[in-house]
Amino acid sequence: MNRDPGRQLDVPRLQRRLAEFAAARNWQPYHTPKNLVAALSVEASELVEIFQWLTPEESADVMADPGTAHRVRDEVADVLAYLLQLCEVLGVDPLAALDAKIDRNELRFPVAGERPFPAPDGESDNASGGE
Repeated sequence: MNRDPGRQLDVPRLQRRLAEFAAARNWQPYHTPKNLVAALSVEASELVEIFQWLTPEESADVMADPGTAHRVRDEVADVLAYLLQLCEVLGVDPLAALDAKIDRNELRFPVAGERPFPAPDGESDNASGGE
């Protein structure tokens, strides 16, 4: 089935399509969190396999080769499909989870020289303690 180029892609629509695909094949009983996370791990490993023995330079150019680029896109799609299905089964909003995680990381890992809160008395604002 070809995608209508004017159709907007969004997470809930993709999750519905995945659920409909699974339902049409009676796969829902197998789509438990345990099975979905295992499948996600397998697909992520297949993506890793593409890059496994490449140099950093080769990995940066991986999309230049049409055959390899096709494999990368397919594995990325498989990883995302299982992740979205897992989120659906668990009731996790993946975009909200990511947004919240970025917020936490911004607090945990401030930009060098910045703190999310004032430095305690007597402590330098420089993370290394000196200037």
